Amino acid sequence: MIEFQQVSKRYASGQDALNRVDFAIDRGEMVFLTGHSGAGKSTLMKLIMLMERPSQGQVIVNGRNTVGLRRSSIAHYRRQVGVVFQNHQLLFDRSVFANVALPLQVAGFTDADAGRRVRAALDKVGLLHKERLNPITLSGGEQQRIGIARAVVAKPALLLADEPTGNLDPELSAEIMHLFRQFNELGMTIMIASHDIDLIERMQKRVLRLAEGRLVFDGVSA
Repeated sequence: MIEFQQVSKRYASGQDALNRVDFAIDRGEMVFLTGHSGAGKSTLMKLIMLMERPSQGQVIVNGRNTVGLRRSSIAHYRRQVGVVFQNHQLLFDRSVFANVALPLQVAGFTDADAGRRVRAALDKVGLLHKERLNPITLSGGEQQRIGIARAVVAKPALLLADEPTGNLDPELSAEIMHLFRQFNELGMTIMIASHDIDLIERMQKRVLRLAEGRLVFDGVSA
């Protein structure tokens, strides 16, 4: 599903964010990405999302080499990738329903089809009864669940989550991880960037650990 072949990334400032990173993630895997601040986690995810391009190496996603992908194809490519952010990035001038529906509107879904998909996603995260509310009235945990519903509403093959529990207490973090596990059990490939070592160890999933731009560990964290 995701393959990095000798991937390096050097920014114009001269910073080496990634250095010859190699790994492969199978379809349907759930993998944690961890490492110190500045280790390269965000850069690695940006390469998958095509927010950045590698300086060297190949990034292959869903059988497609993204390095040669034209700009005109990026929007279509991104429809197969759902993204969950730490700070939710919700629109507070719209309802919960409208926030989740946004990716479907961009993709050109009909109102009827979008409505069915949005309500199914909200039901999955336990917020169907709050679809008409403004997200600003909800708790941080509920706002994160809106973000997850928005990320999965178009049924992407791949879900990326960047520190999705960074602002949540341990109980809410466990609830969010339970949601990710459920989506993974339905066949979705999931990569989660996290600093929370205790949470990662409890999940007992594969871990990719970066240090100074290099992949220094690939396995199940003990």
